[in-house]
Amino acid sequence: MKLLSSCLAFFIFLSCSSPKVENEREANPGFQTIGSIERLDSAVNSLIGSDAKIEVLASGFEWAEGPLWLEEEQALIFTDVPTNTIWKWTEKDSLTLYLSPSGYLGDRTDKREPGANGLALDPQGNLVLCQHGERQVGKMLGDLDAPKAEFESLATGYEGKRFNSPNDLVFNSKGQLFFTDPPYGMDPWDEKELDFQGVYRLDADGKVHLLIDSLSRPNGVALSPDQQTMYIAQSDPEKARYYAFELDEQGNVISGKVLFDATSLQSETRKGLPDGLKVHSSGILFATGPGGVLVLSPEGMHLGTILTENGTANCGFDLEEKYLYMTADAYLMRIALK
Repeated sequence: MKLLSSCLAFFIFLSCSSPKVENEREANPGFQTIGSIERLDSAVNSLIGSDAKIEVLASGFEWAEGPLWLEEEQALIFTDVPTNTIWKWTEKDSLTLYLSPSGYLGDRTDKREPGANGLALDPQGNLVLCQHGERQVGKMLGDLDAPKAEFESLATGYEGKRFNSPNDLVFNSKGQLFFTDPPYGMDPWDEKELDFQGVYRLDADGKVHLLIDSLSRPNGVALSPDQQTMYIAQSDPEKARYYAFELDEQGNVISGKVLFDATSLQSETRKGLPDGLKVHSSGILFATGPGGVLVLSPEGMHLGTILTENGTANCGFDLEEKYLYMTADAYLMRIALK
C-alpha cells in the first residue's frame, strides 16, 4: 500500500539504517529484537508470553506485504510490492528470491507498486495472488517448490469494468474467495473504471459477486473460524476502522458493523493504518494498524498491541500458530505465540 525508498540491500542482519534494537540475544541468537508488547487486557497473555520478543528476520525491502506460510516447504513467502518480487524465508536457508515478476508482466519501469500484494493458497494448494500491476486476481501455474512467473487470470473485473488493484484475499472451506479492491496499486495514468472500492466474492464457477461497495478504502480481509463473519480493515485515515460482516451460507453479506475504530490511535509514534489482518484459531484478531499489530477480541475489545516501531502492512501464522510473522515496512519480523 505504501511506497518507501530504502538504502538497505537484501540481507539478514540490519545495516545502514538499522532500527533501534535491544536485548539482541535474548529471544533467539542471531536475530535482533525490536519494539515491545502493549498489554491492555490480561486476555492477551494467553496468546503472547511475558518473555516474548519481536525478532527481525530480514530487512531491506521497499514495502513488504502478504506473508504466507508454506507448510510442506517449512517456509514463509512474502511480497515486496514496489519491486515486483516475492521472497522466501526459512530457518535453514534464510532469505532467497522466490518469484519475479510477481504482479506486473509488462515493460514499464516507472510503476509505483506493480507487484503482487496479498497471497493465499487455494483448496488445491495453488498460489493465488492479488496482482497490482495486472489489476487482477491470478493463480501461479508453477508448483510451490518450483515457482515460475506464469499466471492464470481468475478475476479481472466486475460487470465488464476492470478492477482497481486487488489487494488482499482469503478462501473459505468451500473454495469461495473473498477479496478487496482499493486503488492503491493504480498509477496516475491508469484509467479507473469502477466508481467505488469493492469487496468481492469469487465462486468456483468463476463468477464474481460484489458484496460491499460502501467502504472508502477496504484493505485486509479475513474470516472467523466458523466462517460466518468476514472482517475488513479500512485504510482511511479519517475512518481507520475494522469492520465485521455477518455472512449467510452462500457467502452473502447479511449485516455489518464497526468492530473497532482505530482513528484516534494514530500519532507520530504509532505509524500505520488498518491494513492486513488474520484470525487466530481462538477467534482473536491480529490486525495491523496504528503502532503495529492490534490484538482484538471477536467482540471488538482492544486487548493489546505488538508495537513494531514501523508502519506494519500484514501478518500471518504458521500452521501450528507457533509464530506470528509480520511484514513491517522494510522488515520481516516474527513473535512467538503460546
